[in-house]
Amino acid sequence: MEKTFHMLVYRAFHAQRNYLRGCLGKVGLGAGQPKLLGYLAQNGPSCQRQIADYFEIDPAAVSRMLDSLCKSGFVSRRVDEKNRRADVLELTEKGRQAHTHWKEQCAQAEQVMLQGFSDAEREQFADFLTRAYQNFKESAKEGQP
Repeated sequence: MEKTFHMLVYRAFHAQRNYLRGCLGKVGLGAGQPKLLGYLAQNGPSCQRQIADYFEIDPAAVSRMLDSLCKSGFVSRRVDEKNRRADVLELTEKGRQAHTHWKEQCAQAEQVMLQGFSDAEREQFADFLTRAYQNFKESAKEGQP
């Protein structure tokens, strides 16, 4: 196996995604949707722009995912009373249940992924990933590709 960091991170991400893929179908969610449920569960009613900004993804992509979540009954949408041009999105009971189930599956995936890691290694690994993310953010601010 190639030991470049980009390939190691990619392979770990791909393995995690494959591990969790079966859960998506059971819950009735599509790719990318669990993170939106998680955001709404943690932050409460929110607008599409807040969600897109948080995940650093295109608002149109968020809109498509939210449309699907609304149609499936996981999320409800209402007009923002403070800004009639924006909608407020929030979890329904079905969305809360799906999010709870998803979190349980993610906890299992973490146990598998971190098996054999000490508490100190887990903390260090989380710190390394956080720092790598921050390095990319700083690079983007400086206009580097």
